[in-house]
Amino acid sequence: MPAPTVLVPLADGFEEIEAITVIDILRRAGVEVTAAGVDGRTVHASRGVTVEADALLDEVADRDYDLVVLPGGAGGAKRLTEDARVQALIRRQHEAGRSLGAICAAPMALVAAGVLGGRRATSFPGFLQPGDAELSEEPVVHDRGVTTSRGPGTAMPFALALVEQLCGADKRDEVESRLQIPAA
Repeated sequence: MPAPTVLVPLADGFEEIEAITVIDILRRAGVEVTAAGVDGRTVHASRGVTVEADALLDEVADRDYDLVVLPGGAGGAKRLTEDARVQALIRRQHEAGRSLGAICAAPMALVAAGVLGGRRATSFPGFLQPGDAELSEEPVVHDRGVTTSRGPGTAMPFALALVEQLCGADKRDEVESRLQIPAA
């Protein structure tokens, strides 16, 4: 069985913890992850970290992915929301019944694409408004193929939830056990 495939679009201003944690945890689970630069291969994150993307969005956007994950960071999420290519990708993914994920400020890109209405969702406080979705304060919310999360502090549970969705609970447990997460 081929590995699940995930696309993570990276726009300047993305939140480092959210993007890198998701990419790292999914790759630890054996998922084929493509980090795609929206405006170039070199992408500048919100805290000054520079990342070299695997590909340009234009090179990979026409492929089918099991999951598309949007990292937050206010500046990056705004760019994802305003980019017509990203919006078309979100709509195509949704219309095909394939999964979407967004963390922190990025659920606003899902709102702009018209895919959150009638679903439970969460975000960094203030980025989703009443009427955008049924708002939740849970760290991670999954509703009918769309998974959302609150922010940098929830990046690890968000990534592990995505592993479980793509690869099952056993794989999630395997990956999580190797991370040495302290008991609460």
